[in-house]
Amino acid sequence: MKIRIFCVVLLFAACAVAIAQQPAQVRGSFFTDSASVGEIIPFALTATYPKTEQVLFPDSTFSFAPFEISTKKFFTTRTVGETSYDSAVYFLSTFEIDSIQSLRLPVFVLQEKDCIAVFSAVDHIGLRYRVTQSLDSISAEKLPLKISAAYQKVQWILNYPFLLISILILAGLLAAGWLVFGKRILKYLAIRKLHRNYEKFLERFNKSLETLGAEFSVKKAEGALFLWKGYMEELEAYPYTKSTSREILKKASDSKLDKALRSIDRGIYGGHDASVEPFRFLQTYSHLQFQKREDEVKNG
Repeated sequence: MKIRIFCVVLLFAACAVAIAQQPAQVRGSFFTDSASVGEIIPFALTATYPKTEQVLFPDSTFSFAPFEISTKKFFTTRTVGETSYDSAVYFLSTFEIDSIQSLRLPVFVLQEKDCIAVFSAVDHIGLRYRVTQSLDSISAEKLPLKISAAYQKVQWILNYPFLLISILILAGLLAAGWLVFGKRILKYLAIRKLHRNYEKFLERFNKSLETLGAEFSVKKAEGALFLWKGYMEELEAYPYTKSTSREILKKASDSKLDKALRSIDRGIYGGHDASVEPFRFLQTYSHLQFQKREDEVKNG
């Protein structure tokens, strides 16, 4: 009899030691029994442990699968006698579509060299479906369609920050491009303008010489001379149209041009016989001056 009592005492002592060695008691549960996809669901986690122990609760880096953590709230440790109490609330959401979803969380009890994870019991939560009937199960004739061909006005919103950034980037690119290629662009435009003006003058001057060669007259000769002076004035930025032949020759200092202008003046003002040849030289002279001006722009 005494031996049997002694065995019972040893059994209770072993149970007491096992209970004393239990590092912590952990409980976890959802605040609600059901939730919708994406809805915030509070989950409470509590731990009861000897005050001599140190415990750690899961933080936002812990995997809460199949749930995702939104935020968390910890409460101050409360100690009564030899027992401490800790608690936290995790605000979770799920985007899985399983009808029943479960979760259990651990509390980590710190040891000398490592820690022990003590898990709560598994708690379940049901998923509420907002779409109760699949569209695939509805025939096309029963689909609730609304047909309207009326214009639906949509508010236009201008993305001002994006527009401002785009303008600044474009302005920066244009400024950089101008610094690198600006001089070349100006030369190209100037040379293009020289060619365009010369071709326009040449076309008009050739027509004038054709009519002058068919029948010479003072009026036609004056018209051809005025065309040449107008082109040279624009080419060299000198007032040819307001200058006499003598003033032009002082600037040009060209013997062949001197001979051609004197021959033209005698035909216009002296009544002498005149030909188209002096005007041909004016055309040749303008071409030489055009080439000279083009070289100046290219090498400038």
